[in-house]
Amino acid sequence: MEKFDVAIIMGSDSDLPIMKDSASFLDDMGISYEMKILSVHRTPEKAMEYAELLKKNDVKVIIAGAGGAAHLPGVFAALVPHVPVIGVPIHTKTLGGVDSLYSIVQMPSGIPVATVAINGAKNAGILASSIIGISDENVKNKLISFKSSLKDAVTKKDEKLQNLGYKDYISQM
Repeated sequence: MEKFDVAIIMGSDSDLPIMKDSASFLDDMGISYEMKILSVHRTPEKAMEYAELLKKNDVKVIIAGAGGAAHLPGVFAALVPHVPVIGVPIHTKTLGGVDSLYSIVQMPSGIPVATVAINGAKNAGILASSIIGISDENVKNKLISFKSSLKDAVTKKDEKLQNLGYKDYISQM
């Protein structure tokens, strides 16, 4: 098994259009990762086997996206207890992802899962980068630059609003 810093796991391939945002951000930061589709309900043996591999691989962060019952992040937090897990609740047709959010965020004491917004896979990638950036100066500097670009974008938008007024600004949106 090749070494990597982040494991991105999801319960279904239907989660991939959301979870790609974590991978894309990690690509931008130059952080290595592996992406897997695992179901703790349908393939529990494979999930447990992968958790054991992650322990041996010295992975630094696990990003786990799941919808509905959304047990994947919590199970991995329990199986790989020394690695931070970031849960990404996936939007669902039935309850709009609130079911996923509650399933992930309401972990029992002692088994925490950091949780981002529904479909917030990009923020999961940013949070994973922050965790890795604590001990990696290169990642830290890239993250500082990224966050600075956010500030610059807001400043430019405000300048545009001040110059155009809200009606013309909206018409250009």
